[in-house]
Amino acid sequence: MSYGNQGDGGYGSQPPGGGYGGQQPPGGGGYGQQPPSGGGGYGQQPPSGGGYGGGYGQQPPSGGGYGQQPPSGGGYGQQPPSGGGYGGGYGQQPPAGGNPPDNHLVAAILTTLFCCLPLGIVSIVKSTQVNSKWQVGDYQGAALASEEAKTWWKRSLIAGAIWWVLVILFYVVVFVLLAASVPSSSY
Repeated sequence: MSYGNQGDGGYGSQPPGGGYGGQQPPGGGGYGQQPPSGGGGYGQQPPSGGGYGGGYGQQPPSGGGYGQQPPSGGGYGQQPPSGGGYGGGYGQQPPAGGNPPDNHLVAAILTTLFCCLPLGIVSIVKSTQVNSKWQVGDYQGAALASEEAKTWWKRSLIAGAIWWVLVILFYVVVFVLLAASVPSSSY
């Protein structure tokens, strides 16, 4: 099968056997490969393209896929050699205890509800970052987020305590002023 005059140029000179891809190797198969008498695929297939389907590119003899897999049989990316069961992220090993640091979430929620809302929200955000950083292997980041969460819920507690003291003082002063302005009656 050929398109146009094979000997005059066109899209380039064609090898003997014609077609837009040149002559294909014998024993080929799959998409785009032609028997040796025909020719006419869109690209020349490699000579070893025989038994595994041909297609748009040569598949590796090991059974292939879209890219060559590492020889260790790994998945989508190469795992660190130490493994350790912690995901290996960022190349750090977990501390000796193996458990994530305290996230202070309960204290953060309580101080948000009863003390100071804006500072408590910051504490909640920091406390939710602790476990997510630990799971991806950022152990230093998890420890830092735990310390920041503790700092922010303590700030919220202090701000709430100052607020309640000021509110109580305000009511005491108002009560004293009102009591002093009311004339006392004598019978």
